[in-house]
Amino acid sequence: MTATLDEYFAPFANRSPTGRDVAALLGHLAEAAAKLQGLISAGAGLGGARATSADGAANGGGDVQKVLDLEADRLFVAAAKASPVAFYGSEEQDAAVAMNPEGTLALAIDPLDGSSNIETNVSIGTIFSVLPVEAEHRADPESVFRQPGRRQLAAGFFVYGPQLLLVVTVGEGTHVFGWSPETRRFSFAQTLRIPEDAKEYSINASNARHWDAPVRLYVDQCLAGKDGPRGRDFNMRWVASMVADAYRIFVRGGVYLYPGDSRKGYAAGRIRLLYEASPVGFCAEQAGGAATDGLHPILDIVPEGLHQRTPVVFGSRNEVLEIGRILADPDSLAAESPLLLHRPTGGI
Repeated sequence: MTATLDEYFAPFANRSPTGRDVAALLGHLAEAAAKLQGLISAGAGLGGARATSADGAANGGGDVQKVLDLEADRLFVAAAKASPVAFYGSEEQDAAVAMNPEGTLALAIDPLDGSSNIETNVSIGTIFSVLPVEAEHRADPESVFRQPGRRQLAAGFFVYGPQLLLVVTVGEGTHVFGWSPETRRFSFAQTLRIPEDAKEYSINASNARHWDAPVRLYVDQCLAGKDGPRGRDFNMRWVASMVADAYRIFVRGGVYLYPGDSRKGYAAGRIRLLYEASPVGFCAEQAGGAATDGLHPILDIVPEGLHQRTPVVFGSRNEVLEIGRILADPDSLAAESPLLLHRPTGGI
């Protein structure tokens, strides 16, 4: 019989008080995700009220909020309050929120990633990161969210798609759990291992005219296919829902790029470090992949604030390393591909 989420993590929970607290939080997050899936399935993707903007309101990161964004945040606030969570940091909140004074965990979360796709019935998700709370953090709640990703106790994301899925790691591999409407439980499905080599890349090509030259060089090399320097053909996939792109990459390989570019406000990229890039990066590394800001491992970066943004590259390890090679020393590549590196910036 397939193990449920609680059963699967029971040995981990019994190992230490921290393991017990993390397992309890995962259980409450799973319950909240199941409720959110119900709201989505009830018609959020059919142009209903939940797909509309919330009176023009903007979240802590500056993005327009939709009604379902706020409903998702309320569900996960309730899940955090029912758990040993001392501090809650959300994309939908301006600042960290103090919760259980005796809590041992901090939860950073994007309650509804990809919400711009709600009305199009595309897979959307929730991304979360669980961090330890030490004595020094209690006097300064914001400081608990200035820990590097290497300190994460757990991380993962829910995918609200044809099937509700949970992708999660506690530092012992990356595992998938599927939700059953019949049993009302998440059950173990598989342990993921990202293929080391990629045949697909994910990037928003409409921004090509804004990219730095090394990013254009990498994409041009992919477009050149088997006749180019990479010696093989690539497909491009871009869902514009990070969890959907991430799950596909985790299952069959590939690489995801959201670089910084020349547009105002985009120099540091648009992906949030703390509750998007870092948890996905933790899952990627635990599945044998890699995650960087192009040059440095995502998990080594110390956040300066709750809503800090970062460029991000994650997925198949060898492809992430190849992108890093190009970004680190583009001048050395000019000799091998001068036209690609220095061509006009009008697009691909």
